[in-house]
Amino acid sequence: MILDGRQTAAQIREEIAAEVSQLKQQGLRPPHLAVVIVGHNPASETYVANKEKACRQVGFDVTRIALEASVTEKELLDVVGRLNDDDSIDGFIVQLPLPEHISEEKVTRAIDYRKDVDGLHPYNVGLTALGQRSVVSATPKGIRELLARYRIPTEGKNVVIIGRSNIVGKPMAMLLMQKPYLQLPKMSASALGNATVTLCHSKTRDLKKICLGADIIIVAAGQPSLLTADMVSDGAVVIDVGINRVEDATQARGYRLVGDVDFSNVAPKCSYITPVPGGVGPMTIASLLQNTLQVYKDRLAVKS
Repeated sequence: MILDGRQTAAQIREEIAAEVSQLKQQGLRPPHLAVVIVGHNPASETYVANKEKACRQVGFDVTRIALEASVTEKELLDVVGRLNDDDSIDGFIVQLPLPEHISEEKVTRAIDYRKDVDGLHPYNVGLTALGQRSVVSATPKGIRELLARYRIPTEGKNVVIIGRSNIVGKPMAMLLMQKPYLQLPKMSASALGNATVTLCHSKTRDLKKICLGADIIIVAAGQPSLLTADMVSDGAVVIDVGINRVEDATQARGYRLVGDVDFSNVAPKCSYITPVPGGVGPMTIASLLQNTLQVYKDRLAVKS
């Protein structure tokens, strides 16, 4: 069965839009997200455009701040500082990757953790690791939400995650192994954690053997067709986070998008699988909207 990220994300947007409508009826301003983009990376520009579109669909205010790739690290940090101090901005992101001369770590640390809707600030990552309420990294949060809405429990399951990035692999492992602190729609809280997690990476030996023992496999390695059919047990759930461009002369743009999973051969063995595109990507943006609404409401609570 296909885990339809587009349809699920659309449901989430409808829920958020209804809540924003109620806020406006109460005389409150809508949540306001700012997006900072540096340079003209085509993929980043597409991601930012999709985020802006999603914000408008749910009634958020959204501000785009576009900087040239030649911007200095100090100039970017100054922009971050101004956004931290701007009371009209509830949350903001700095779109990654950044040019090589700018430290992504410095920029991430400079963001006020209370406005960190990407969930990448060390403070939020630390709370996530402790199993406490936090702003959760958008992609892992979106995957958890997708599992919840399709009523796929993780409790007691063997979960293999391929990829140990700070954006996906590590926070995903933390979310799935811990005792959950919140209940998500359509699923009891206990069913969405309490997994036995194996975090694999490029140095892992016997990856095939490890994957064959998994109930759920989450692939976020950035390598096309890394997960093949002989690595997947019948009935497994497969979540494909990868999005890669491969040359394809039959396409007008000269390429097509594929994930980290050999989809056509793996899918027949799965009970559930995400497509690429249309799986995890839309859920990541939906989670960004949820995080923006969360920090907005937290700011309202502080003021009241």
